[in-house]
Amino acid sequence: MIEIFQLAACFMLGLLMGSLLTEAFVLAPYWRTLEPKAFLALYATLGPRLYKYFSPLTILATVLTVIAALLPIVMGSPISVLSLVPSILVLAMLAIYFMYFKAANSSFKTGVIEVDAVSAELTAWANWHWVRVLLGIVAFIISLAILLL
Repeated sequence: MIEIFQLAACFMLGLLMGSLLTEAFVLAPYWRTLEPKAFLALYATLGPRLYKYFSPLTILATVLTVIAALLPIVMGSPISVLSLVPSILVLAMLAIYFMYFKAANSSFKTGVIEVDAVSAELTAWANWHWVRVLLGIVAFIISLAILLL
């Protein structure tokens, strides 16, 4: 049962990371080429769709990774510190969402951000996004290593 959750967590982390990398390499650079008003108009319709896509993916990756880390403890199986690392990293990714992205995305979606502030905010958004991507890549690589050990 432990291995099933480890595999499921690794799989979901892989899907999440592929999606976050696509957002980092395709969407964010494109958004930054748009005029601020055009970006806000686009994000007003695209933002809710991105949320509907990323929310379940993020929740599943987080929950499965935490379960995969805690299940050996609950079942009394041997545990290595390495198996806790992916769950800590995905929880950090989730914390970053609530500390930064929730408000930033909402300001884009609702258009409450000043047009003159959009470019600077998109730069900050991209920087925070890369922090999440790097945390997720490390979590994914470690989850792969756990499966191979």
